[in-house]
Amino acid sequence: MKKLILAAMTASLFATPMAASAQSRTVIKEKPGRTVVVQKDGRGHKVTRTVVRQQPARYAKWQRGQRFDRNRAPNYRQIDYRAYRQRGVYAPPRGYQWVQSGNDAVLVAIASGLIGAVIGGAIAN
Repeated sequence: MKKLILAAMTASLFATPMAASAQSRTVIKEKPGRTVVVQKDGRGHKVTRTVVRQQPARYAKWQRGQRFDRNRAPNYRQIDYRAYRQRGVYAPPRGYQWVQSGNDAVLVAIASGLIGAVIGGAIAN
């Protein structure tokens, strides 16, 4: 019985460091949006893999004369100027429309996409 218990204890002592080393990770390089990780598999061989992280979306600060890109506008939607008249949004000229980009109201030419005016914070609650 003593031999069985002694053999079990010895096996657990040798198995614990091997299991811990198999799960260890070492970060080699960390760049914006990418990390290279080296892992050891159960046999002690190194396995390299690259982990790619999603970059947060970069939103634009709009200025008059720029070309409006709806993909860079958070909360993009067309807005009715009558609902925001008290906040400085006026009736759009012919060929223009008001759109929302974040909390800003942006006056955009329909045909060319050029920005005619930006009213910051017009949509904020």
